[in-house]
Amino acid sequence: MPKMKTNRSAAKRFKTTASGKIKYKKRGLRHCLEHVSKDTKRNLQKGGILAAVETKRIKLMIPYK
Repeated sequence: MPKMKTNRSAAKRFKTTASGKIKYKKRGLRHCLEHVSKDTKRNLQKGGILAAVETKRIKLMIPYK
């Protein structure tokens, strides 16, 4: 049986935690930030945890993480 291929774009966007949850970086912190409040920008800096429904699909894309 051949090895499974890792989806490289998914591997760059998602990381796995020790408990098996999928972590990602939130969107909206690249440009046009002068109208965004400080509180919103601070909350966007924190990583997000993927929902359980999407976790199953992402784990198929990155089987060796």
